[in-house]
Amino acid sequence: MVKLNIDSTIQFTSGREIPRLGFGVFKIDQGDTKASVLAALHAGYRHIDTAQLYENEKEVGQAIRESGIPRTQIFVTTKMMSDGKDLQSARKAINDSLERLDIDYIDLFLIHEPRAGKTVRLLIWQALIEAKKAGKAKDIGVSNFNVNHMEEFKAAGLELPVVDQVELHPLDQQRPIVEWCKKHNIVVEAYCPLIRGGFDIPVLQELSRKYDKQPAQILVRWSLQRGFVPLPKSSNAGRIQSNADVYSFDLSPADVRKLDALDKGDAGAISWNPIHYP
Repeated sequence: MVKLNIDSTIQFTSGREIPRLGFGVFKIDQGDTKASVLAALHAGYRHIDTAQLYENEKEVGQAIRESGIPRTQIFVTTKMMSDGKDLQSARKAINDSLERLDIDYIDLFLIHEPRAGKTVRLLIWQALIEAKKAGKAKDIGVSNFNVNHMEEFKAAGLELPVVDQVELHPLDQQRPIVEWCKKHNIVVEAYCPLIRGGFDIPVLQELSRKYDKQPAQILVRWSLQRGFVPLPKSSNAGRIQSNADVYSFDLSPADVRKLDALDKGDAGAISWNPIHYP
């Protein structure tokens, strides 16, 4: 096993790299976002994941500038919703995110979900390809896309996403999506990796005692060892630090398998998980 640390990365098909551990800001109040992102950056995170839907891009940008950390050392992801988009509005949405974040480029820009249908998905993808060529986005990808949605890009002769960000944790492991992404060298990012604090699971409690680690640390470690890019989020500085303190231990292969066995498929989803839209 390759020894991981907080600076570990995964290489995209583009050749660029993404930090293996990210910090999510979904449902962090605007008033808490800047302090939370600063706490994450000071704890060693170098990968911040926001979205237009979260309405806190501005605060994320403020934290990046106030951190004192060079912009080139911080990996920033944002996302646009598909509803109501056409080519022109998608182009505008890209520029709007750049303006709110107040940065020169976005490291990874994602389509947030597939709900608007194939025609709109392809138009937004075209806008993101243009943004990449213009240097506004270094890499582009998707979120909550199922295999059939990504196959649309392939069938249209367009480049594939470098990332698919999906709800992913031991209860909902998205195995068909993960397998397809692995086959096509697409990085899988895991949101809700902490099961939103639903830690009352006997196996998780058992492993927490065995390794003398918090259940959240066990879950982040599982995600890392499975090859995913987890995006734990918190507005509590202590938990932000704790969620990153996952490099002093390895889960044994047998214990990884115990967590793997918890998979319930779609029945294990705890979030909106819109992967089944046509």
